[in-house]
Amino acid sequence: MPSRLHFGEEDFLRCRFAVSPLWETQDAVRTLKRPDRQGYHVPWLRRIRAAAVELDLTPLWLLMPRRGHSPDWLCPPPGGAAATFEEEIAAVRAADPEAAREDTAKSLADTPGALDSAYGRAWLADPARMVRELADAMEEAWHRLIEPDWPRLRALLEADVAFHSRRLAEVGLGGLLPEINRRCGWEAGTLTVESNGHHERRLAGRGLVLMPSVFVWPDVVSGFDPPWQPMLVYPARGIGGLWTASADRTDDVLVRLLGRGRAAVLAALDEPAATTALAHRLGLAPSSVSAHLTVLRESGLLTSRRYGHQVLYERTPLGIALASAGPGVASGSDI
Repeated sequence: MPSRLHFGEEDFLRCRFAVSPLWETQDAVRTLKRPDRQGYHVPWLRRIRAAAVELDLTPLWLLMPRRGHSPDWLCPPPGGAAATFEEEIAAVRAADPEAAREDTAKSLADTPGALDSAYGRAWLADPARMVRELADAMEEAWHRLIEPDWPRLRALLEADVAFHSRRLAEVGLGGLLPEINRRCGWEAGTLTVESNGHHERRLAGRGLVLMPSVFVWPDVVSGFDPPWQPMLVYPARGIGGLWTASADRTDDVLVRLLGRGRAAVLAALDEPAATTALAHRLGLAPSSVSAHLTVLRESGLLTSRRYGHQVLYERTPLGIALASAGPGVASGSDI
């Protein structure tokens, strides 16, 4: 059965987008256990194989039932639009041990044998130690599996937020939610989500956090019990090309027109991105990318806007036309 979230008037005023490195860490760990989630991430899986073998992910996997409850305290909704991992893991470490114990017990009950396992018994007997151990495990997973690629992941996630924010302005919340994912439906102030779980609740003025995720595909996750703000986690746009080097797609004509560096930057901006993300993706120095972005923007090919602490760049209509023109672009090398 589908899950249903019922909106009241106040809820429409408290909907927001967010990006969470903690969530990506949790779902990257889950993806390692779920072959059905791995199709888009084969290059990443190959690169992190050795690190994954060295990590002991068993405690985290124990709290990730295929169907059922995962502890909210271990990956709570982010407090801001672009929280850092350090801010999020600090909130995990500050979790109330008794509340975490109750939340964890619900999750263990959804995995056969988990309550009677050595980990399960130890955690429920000493929840303060449980909080420390699981926070440590999540932090190590972040450093080994996600942090090296976070600029690339963050760029994709922020591009999704930018796109859907524009669509929200154009079609409103009732028009946006069914567009976010085919599993979402909207009728008369109620969001219906086809997912692995089932719940029906009124948002009761708390609103909804809308959060794109790279590793949640092909699932859509909704829920979070009070006191947490309800959240909808959905697959981000563009994950099919996430691990593809954009520089490899740069057209020769574009290179002759703009120069290799600026052409690579323009070609890489299929979605809005920040300087550091582009530098990481293209293997260029941030200072070089910044210089290229300035020239492209002054030439009318890019526009920029601030998102949190970063500046995101995206193509103007002229930049889109030029990047997609291919062989039709005039090839004069003197331009």
